[in-house]
Amino acid sequence: MSQLKRRVGGLAFRVARSPLGGWLVGRSFAHLSALLPVAKLHETAGLVAFYHPRPVHKVHILIVPKQAIPSLLAVGPAALPLMHAVVVVAQQLVEQLGLAEIGYRLIVNGGRYQDVPQLHFHLVSD
Repeated sequence: MSQLKRRVGGLAFRVARSPLGGWLVGRSFAHLSALLPVAKLHETAGLVAFYHPRPVHKVHILIVPKQAIPSLLAVGPAALPLMHAVVVVAQQLVEQLGLAEIGYRLIVNGGRYQDVPQLHFHLVSD
């Protein structure tokens, strides 16, 4: 990866972690997901799944709701159909990529472990 891409990526993560950046991230997924420069694996009206742009694992996929939801703690009863959709997409990706045999994790981070203030799930495998 070039030095410029690393700098731009680092700047994007710093901006996304700020309060204004978090608000923009949530709105971006809600209204501009079609413009995301990522390799999408699955997309519906309610969520998008794509390979993490800065993977930490051999397989590292993000599953992101298109609603602006800052964290798992902000999920209420109205979001239960969305949470079900996340699980269904994770199941489909596990089957599609053959991860059941080698093992996988579906992770949601919160608090100081959540880099970007937009609810998202990591489907990872090594």
